[in-house]
Amino acid sequence: MTETEARAAIVATAQAMERAGLAPNRSGNVSCRFDGGLLITPSGVPYAEMCVADIVALDLAGVVRSGSRTPSSETPFHTAIYRSRPDAEAIVHTHSPRATALACTRRGLPAFHYMIALAGGPGIRCAEYATFGTQALAENALRGLEGRQSVLLANHGVIAIGATLEAAYEVACEIENLAGQYLQMLAAGLEPVILDDDEMQRVMAQLAQYGR
Repeated sequence: MTETEARAAIVATAQAMERAGLAPNRSGNVSCRFDGGLLITPSGVPYAEMCVADIVALDLAGVVRSGSRTPSSETPFHTAIYRSRPDAEAIVHTHSPRATALACTRRGLPAFHYMIALAGGPGIRCAEYATFGTQALAENALRGLEGRQSVLLANHGVIAIGATLEAAYEVACEIENLAGQYLQMLAAGLEPVILDDDEMQRVMAQLAQYGR
């Protein structure tokens, strides 16, 4: 993929995220690994108006390589994830309403449904709270992502990582769906039956062979 193609893919993902209601009021951000660094959405630019020239190129220390815009305020956790997780090729960060509501209770998502395995483990953690844009938040996110493809951020939102932008976006969408189901059960006063770790391991093995 050329740099122009990668920039276009980030814009398309960010705009899809907004259309799906996962990024209200310019919230969230999107990045992908590129040329030993990363490309990331800028701070404060409405997604509907964003174009390829707005995407900012950084090195893995967060130093701007090219671009006239200010990179996302959440650059610290993007760079930290890319430095620590060689399997992460793309990151989608949302403030999707239902998953964010759950994160504001500082709860994770237990394995009440087999699709939790899409995030790489038997449950999805909620990382400890830290102020947005800080190194403390980056460190909390990394801990929450250990062995996982997604983490809730307390009182904040969701991070999803993937081998492609499409994969990261798919995880982010599914987390929002699952969070909605979980909140509905809690609102009804119901306690979900949790799948055990052995079953979740079987599900993850099945998902690894699913589709193309």
